[in-house]
Amino acid sequence: MNAPVPSNEAARLEALRSYAILDTAPELAYDELTGLAAQICECPVAVIGMIDETRDWKKSKYGLPPDFTGMPRELSICSSTICGNDLLVVPDLTADARFADNPFVVGSPNLRAYCGMPLINPEGYALGTLCVVDFQPHQLRFEQTEAVRKLARQVVSQLELRRAIRERERQMGDLEMARSELACERDRSDRLLHNILPDAIAQELKQSNKVVPKFYETATVMFADFEGFTRLTERLDPKGLIDQLDQFFSAFDDIAHRHRLEKLKTIGDAYMCVGGLPEVNRSHPVDACLAAMAILDYMARMNAQREKLRMPRWDLRIGLHTGPVMAGVVGQRKFIYDVWGDAVNLAARMESAGQGGRINLSEAVANRVRSLFEIEDRGAIEAKNKGPVPMFFLTRIKPGLARDDAGRLPNEAFTQEAAKLFPGYIAPA
Repeated sequence: MNAPVPSNEAARLEALRSYAILDTAPELAYDELTGLAAQICECPVAVIGMIDETRDWKKSKYGLPPDFTGMPRELSICSSTICGNDLLVVPDLTADARFADNPFVVGSPNLRAYCGMPLINPEGYALGTLCVVDFQPHQLRFEQTEAVRKLARQVVSQLELRRAIRERERQMGDLEMARSELACERDRSDRLLHNILPDAIAQELKQSNKVVPKFYETATVMFADFEGFTRLTERLDPKGLIDQLDQFFSAFDDIAHRHRLEKLKTIGDAYMCVGGLPEVNRSHPVDACLAAMAILDYMARMNAQREKLRMPRWDLRIGLHTGPVMAGVVGQRKFIYDVWGDAVNLAARMESAGQGGRINLSEAVANRVRSLFEIEDRGAIEAKNKGPVPMFFLTRIKPGLARDDAGRLPNEAFTQEAAKLFPGYIAPA
């Protein structure tokens, strides 16, 4: 299958390279436009793609996984779009001889409808497309196709702004650039310190140049790890692997923050966070259980989307344990806030002895939360260097305390009961 080629292809490719847009990170300005296009056109997917010599690379994609970066040019319907200067609208791809045998039409993900507008710059070159697609035949209304035209012009405006900014940056004097970079470096260093350390710990370190280690009588430690990670590394290129881990771990960070947990670190594909420190609270076992369920729910949504696109699953194991820990900052050049103690080791054993898609609890956690959650007793299971250890699966919130049938979301009764058991409990935002 050969891709159509515009008559001005050589000059078009040179113009595309002048924007230095290929292989850049996602940007909000473009993501908002694809999201708006999908919403207006009532389509599940919208993308902004740039077409170079061999591929249709996606700058922004709505409704597709973050690690889906594009496709070979000869398989892209957008290769036909850039050969014209107006909309290409195909309500049913299976009924159009140009596209009926396209692998993405006859096979997964079974595209059915397409509407794309070339991104034509002021010099008249079609750099790529803004398009919406559907998985069923879809006849767009006139106002929807007009919206695609207008949004495509906004994409070009963003590209022109990008090119103008690059030219402006090139013309800036070395002195002004050095001053700007110095100010940015100061701000970046401050933000980095606060990203690495909890706010209170970062402030203590800045004021006294050291952090006094502190003992906590109880804290809940969470470990999460992906099953079969070695197999996944063999199927993804390094950049795609890091991008995917970044997406997952960023989502975990947000969930941990909402549940008052402190993210400590990641080691390869392992994620570690803790509740009950550095700000002491008594509800950390409940906070950690709710956060663990939210993380698994997020992964379930991601895996369902990946399976539709025939992409490999990422199955996550989670382990929780509550116990005493020491916490402090280690290192002089590369600071890290960490915790130590047998509780940390046992939390790691809970994770390694768990199962993909399940939350494995120690007896200490299970005893604290069993009045709020349904717990499955697994019996005593052999743990490395620990011998037989009682373990439990967290299955769901108890029916009378959940506001959904699946038992994933706490209701007001849950909040009231948790506040009685753990004074100071705050429901997640």
